[in-house]
Amino acid sequence: MEKNLRQQKTNIIKIALFGPESTGKTTLAKQLAAFYETEWVPEFARDYLQEKWEVNKHICVEEDMMPIAYGQVALENEKLYTAQKYLFCDTNLMVTKVFSEVYYGFCNPLLEEAALEHDYDLFFLTDIDVPWEKDDIRDSPNKRETVFSVFKQTLIDSKKPFITLSGDKETRLAKATAIIDNLTIAKKRGFSSTDFVEIYDHGIPFENILKQLKIFKKGVSKSNLISPATINNGILSLSDVDFEEKAGFFDDNKANFKICKFIPASGAATRMFKFLIAFLNDYDIQKETINSYINRKNDNDLSIFIVAMDKFPFFKAVDKKLRIIYPHFNTLDRDHKNYYFIKLLLSSNYFDFSNKPKAVLPFHKYETHIANPIEEHLNECVHYAATNKASNLHFTVSETHLELFEKAIEEVKQKVESESGTQIHISFSYQNKRTDSIVVDIKDNVFRNQKGSFVFRPGGHGALIENLNKIDADIIFIKNIDNVIQNHIDKITLYKKGLAGILIELQQKVFGYLDAIEKEKIKEKDIQEIVDFLMQKLCIKMTSDFNKFTFENKISKIKELLDRPIRVCGMVKNEGEAGGGPFWTRNDKGDISLQIVETSQVDLTNKKQKSILEESTHFNPVDLVCSTKNYKGEKYDLTQFVDHNTGFIVEKSAEGKIVKNYELPGLWNGGMSNWLTIFVAVPLITFNPVKTVNDLLKQAHQPQKWISEE
Repeated sequence: MEKNLRQQKTNIIKIALFGPESTGKTTLAKQLAAFYETEWVPEFARDYLQEKWEVNKHICVEEDMMPIAYGQVALENEKLYTAQKYLFCDTNLMVTKVFSEVYYGFCNPLLEEAALEHDYDLFFLTDIDVPWEKDDIRDSPNKRETVFSVFKQTLIDSKKPFITLSGDKETRLAKATAIIDNLTIAKKRGFSSTDFVEIYDHGIPFENILKQLKIFKKGVSKSNLISPATINNGILSLSDVDFEEKAGFFDDNKANFKICKFIPASGAATRMFKFLIAFLNDYDIQKETINSYINRKNDNDLSIFIVAMDKFPFFKAVDKKLRIIYPHFNTLDRDHKNYYFIKLLLSSNYFDFSNKPKAVLPFHKYETHIANPIEEHLNECVHYAATNKASNLHFTVSETHLELFEKAIEEVKQKVESESGTQIHISFSYQNKRTDSIVVDIKDNVFRNQKGSFVFRPGGHGALIENLNKIDADIIFIKNIDNVIQNHIDKITLYKKGLAGILIELQQKVFGYLDAIEKEKIKEKDIQEIVDFLMQKLCIKMTSDFNKFTFENKISKIKELLDRPIRVCGMVKNEGEAGGGPFWTRNDKGDISLQIVETSQVDLTNKKQKSILEESTHFNPVDLVCSTKNYKGEKYDLTQFVDHNTGFIVEKSAEGKIVKNYELPGLWNGGMSNWLTIFVAVPLITFNPVKTVNDLLKQAHQPQKWISEE
């Protein structure tokens, strides 16, 4: 046998099975070779040691390591000549190296050097979750966890690309083939094995990465606006009496439904304090006054913040802390006082507001306490989203903020429950990392940080369609975390219940038609009634050739149009807020429907489209009531009603460079594109978002006594 540890160069994709004894390496190697109709490399040591045992009952010793290594390399190089596209190696020199170190505390330098140099496109680390199978040359069933840890650490230390395979043999084969197929595509697209494993470990399906890169190159399809949705042309307008009637209808029927309030609340409040962060980064108190900075930067936001500082709900807490830290605080000049106030507010050692979620920040000052958005949402929840003395509230949060949420909820939940006599059930979910986007540079090439790793960003609020999809409720209220109000909870309750009443009325009608269709009770004479309902109540434009359809095809089309989740969306008058609005749009199939469209979804270079956008009269305040079950009480798969042609390419910064990432179709934009949609005009009082800290100075977020004074 030639004493050669050199690995034959090849274009064949080589997969190494790696792990302790009796972890299914041989079984998987055989399975993969059969699946891909190619060769697999057996374990040379098995035959070599079995022969030693059968001849003279000798067991493996350290001196056997080099003969085993030479034999394994020769066998692998030999199999390359007959392999087709792939070669699956039951073992390799890295396995021999680990066993030598584990059993003998030593590895021949020649073996170690060759093991580290040998190249494989991917290592499958076989888990110890399969039963131990004893034979003549296996002897460590009680040390599996320890040995497995050594194998795993070896791959990490040697920086080999690996993926752990667990499960039974059928599960492992399915996982392995899917991984290998994607690895093959990745390598053709110029990704290294290390790149592929990094993407895999992040949890993003590789096909998602390919789709994202294609979108970066081609761009996102723009919406085709037909006209703005306006009052009596896509937007339903109700009087207060009408709202009271709809709210009463909801109250009469709510006991029949399981209700939940869904609150997107992920992420930190960084943007809320953006202008203050910029001030701290750019201002030098030794070189200029704050007033000169404001003039130099034309920073009206900072000016407003400082002038009205004592009206913020957090003022007293920060001021008190300042006087503890700086005993001579009163002797400081005004600039130093203001500067230290802002610094303390954002300092990671003290209040750290910009790194905390909005949900836990002080928003409202009451006579007895300071309230955050969590408390306000709990209070709202018991007012309009409760049935049978119980209310369900669901927050989407980031994993890093969960503890802050739980602590904030613990502080107020009992108080709200006691005052309302309603039990509140609270649940959480995280935005799935598999929906994240890979970041690219301005030339659409994959961006790498200084360590050579990819950068991934969350896929926007559109990713929350998966979270919403898991909510088991008949009626779901959706409202953003920062859209709360200090006063007029009675009016907020009226309009939220009113929207829900409209939803229930429509749902009853839709379900009635669908049930009649299933029971074949619909006759030709009934068709026009349903068509009128579709057009007048659901704002659905029927195709011009509908009347030419056969009766059966008409029924089929009506069922297709009706059998969808329903959303009733509040719309407020457009007063210049950034964000989406209601429009009539046409998709690529020619179908016209009501959609919420963001400015970034419109081709502003097209004069006609820009003109339609500017004619918009209303704004989307993210005030939704949804029905996500069908007429049989079965949950819809909401991911089947998303317009995947929509989405957003957004510019961010990473390591001082402009980068881009893709955000999924927005939750209430493309994420609900194919839902039954009703737009209803609601008063501005229902829309009180806190996008910047200065929004807390608006009347909706100030104590009643200050409002009356003004």
